[in-house]
Amino acid sequence: MIDLQKSREQIDKIDNQIVELFEERMKVAEAVAEFKITTGKPVFDKVREKEKLQILSSKGSSEFNATGIQELFQQLMSISRKRQYQLLTKHGVKSGDSSFDRIDRLDTSNGKVVFQGMAGAYTFAAMNTFFGEGIDSYHVETWKEAMEDIQSGQASYAVLPIENSTAGIVSDIYDLLMEYQHSIVGEQIIKIEHALLAIPGTTIEDIKTVYSHPQGLMQCKEYLSKHPLWKSEELLNTAFAAKKIKEDGDKSQAAIASVYAAEHFGLEILEKGFHGETNETRFIIISREKIYTKTAKKITICFELPHETGTLYNVLSNFIYNGLSMTKIESRPLPKRNWEYRFFVDFEGRLDDGAVENALRGIEQEASQLTVLGNY
Repeated sequence: MIDLQKSREQIDKIDNQIVELFEERMKVAEAVAEFKITTGKPVFDKVREKEKLQILSSKGSSEFNATGIQELFQQLMSISRKRQYQLLTKHGVKSGDSSFDRIDRLDTSNGKVVFQGMAGAYTFAAMNTFFGEGIDSYHVETWKEAMEDIQSGQASYAVLPIENSTAGIVSDIYDLLMEYQHSIVGEQIIKIEHALLAIPGTTIEDIKTVYSHPQGLMQCKEYLSKHPLWKSEELLNTAFAAKKIKEDGDKSQAAIASVYAAEHFGLEILEKGFHGETNETRFIIISREKIYTKTAKKITICFELPHETGTLYNVLSNFIYNGLSMTKIESRPLPKRNWEYRFFVDFEGRLDDGAVENALRGIEQEASQLTVLGNY
């Protein structure tokens, strides 16, 4: 019968040997980094690593062990690279997107702000909260128009919704960020408090059709399910829905919109607070300028990866080894490339921080493409 205690002692001995060999290997990796610093040779040599992994895994005594050896050495090589990236940064070797300029604060005294929708919409409320009431602003019908106006210089900033706490991400915004390559320079979270609005004198029994933005209808689907005879119709914005109700003057119509919209269009609030759990929307502030303030604390990046085993882990582990907290990750399909994806990641930090530089260097080296979308 196997002596369990003796087996454990053997494993402990082997583990200690592995630790000693790991320490020795990392010293050699640091020496390699010094050579690469001097010569400018890239840290990541994908061809050599692939060849070496094939050689090492072929020494496994079984298929299971061969796979384990490959996984073990993939991680060892990844760890070595991260240490080398740190040494490159320590020696002042620049990498990554250095086109961002640090400023003391955003200049909101000049220029215009564009938002999608109209007065009374949640985006309008987010803009006023972030910039202050009285800001020079105007509205457009679509998010794409807002991005176009930023690109042309007609507006200095745009306010766009990117995520809701119950309905999830606004996927089109992620796609537009990559299409236009503008920068995120701020964010504003607004509590969403939907209300059922109608022209004065309307009763619940009068309603036959409810209008709202698709997100508004989704967020209130439980409430709407209690009124199965009501027909739901989608519009571009909750405030557009409120405007339609006002203009049509039809008691059979109602809108799911904000209390701001009720006040702005002179509508009656029939019911409110029916969307259940706490509901908030995160709005981002967009600029064509690549800037960040000295108080910035969140970074948004986008990267693409080859469709290979371990690539996502290797990229994300750059945050772990540099002590950075990743707060969000989303994926979006790549246009015209079936089953390939872009990844959008939010993490805490500032672009001029050494740990951030290390992480971005590693991601840039190992991803097919890296784009810094903003630091805010």
